[in-house]
Amino acid sequence: MDIENIINAIRQGRVRITDHADEEAFDDSLTYDEIYYSVIQGEVIENYSNDKPYPSCLIMGKNFSGEPIHSVWAYNPANLWAVLITVYRPDPERWVDWKKRVKK
Repeated sequence: MDIENIINAIRQGRVRITDHADEEAFDDSLTYDEIYYSVIQGEVIENYSNDKPYPSCLIMGKNFSGEPIHSVWAYNPANLWAVLITVYRPDPERWVDWKKRVKK
């Protein structure tokens, strides 16, 4: 998935936030400004090309304080909107350098 499409949608205000993402952001005390910031300077670390109705991806970025944020996004090419599916502060015991899952 091309992160630039998601970034452009964010910059143009074409973002849909799922109820789940809204709840997760609240639970992890994340603001939408810092979530968007983390995406704009972030990178795709996993692609979920079989997700429906649109393929999605996991983006790792950092907030204004340099703390890692993971967010899962889908992109609708028909209307050029990005969908924030979920967002969270990654658990350091489950991630290597915030980008690679720890092998179990």
